[in-house]
Amino acid sequence: MAPPDANKNIWIAAGDGDLERVKMLVEEQGVSPNAADDVIGYTPMHAAASYGHIQILTYLISKGGDVNITDEEGDTPLFTAETVAIAEFLVENGALIDVKNLEDVSPIEAVQDDFPEVAEYLRSRSRLPPGPRSTREQEHEAASEQLTAELIAKTEEIIAHAEREGRDPHEELTALVGRTVLGGMVWAGERDQRPPQPEDHDIPER
Repeated sequence: MAPPDANKNIWIAAGDGDLERVKMLVEEQGVSPNAADDVIGYTPMHAAASYGHIQILTYLISKGGDVNITDEEGDTPLFTAETVAIAEFLVENGALIDVKNLEDVSPIEAVQDDFPEVAEYLRSRSRLPPGPRSTREQEHEAASEQLTAELIAKTEEIIAHAEREGRDPHEELTALVGRTVLGGMVWAGERDQRPPQPEDHDIPER
């Protein structure tokens, strides 16, 4: 195991997943798991959550890390979750879902455009009524409905023609399904290539 980098502060170490360095800073230098940086009040808890390090979060929590600590914008670590695994870990350890930051944005609203699967998980655990869905979710549902409607209409047309002509429509139906699936994949690819909205979750500079 490589020795911990002595130049890393606790925010960098937590974001890098450098458990040995985090342990050294907490246990030998007395740095708090809830220590806020001088820029936006970013804490090691935020860094570990943002970069998906459950092992670091587990250790920080064991040393008094607060899953509901806020930075200067009112964001808790849950606002930075990019995977369901991290969101679930935080929630299971007491992270509040039904909260708002200083801009009146909830964790669900903060992640719903870039990480819809995280938003969906949080909605399933929230006590509040469902809020408006993200643009991406609405586009996906509309496209799915359109593809389904087109597939049904073309299937009925193919079957009708085949019956009139007394032939088996199986091969033509198989080709139709293949084209429809391909069309859905192309749409999804074009959607995912759109540039994401910028998120200010960068780790503070050394």
